[in-house]
Amino acid sequence: MGTTFALDSRLAADTLPVGDLPLCRVLLMRDRRYAWLVLVPRRAGMVEVSDLAEDERTTLWREVDRAAAALRAAVPCDKVNIGALGNIVRQLHVHVLARVEGDAAWPGPVWGHGAAVPYEGGEAERLVAVLRPLLGV
Repeated sequence: MGTTFALDSRLAADTLPVGDLPLCRVLLMRDRRYAWLVLVPRRAGMVEVSDLAEDERTTLWREVDRAAAALRAAVPCDKVNIGALGNIVRQLHVHVLARVEGDAAWPGPVWGHGAAVPYEGGEAERLVAVLRPLLGV
């Protein structure tokens, strides 16, 4: 496409970096209510999953599976939610969330449900340290 990948400023502000997989940058949402990863393909100008080449779409879903498995191994959860909305942040990104029955938004979606609760005292960094080897980053 001729332009360089740059992470949307809103995603950068709302997340902590976890690492890079072959296609995606993996980020941890700054919201301790949910173990919540965001995968952003490092391709400029992508808005929809269908904007990726066919082989990249395959890689994306493999990386989403990898993120879901890492979350299930790292934190107790009853369900993993996966979504690619892009209504506010247009840059292509996929949410992978570990959900627990009775969490702050259960059983509804997490988007627009209350204000994010910041991690405290190194909690986020500890979770990132657990997730990195599970993801292989």
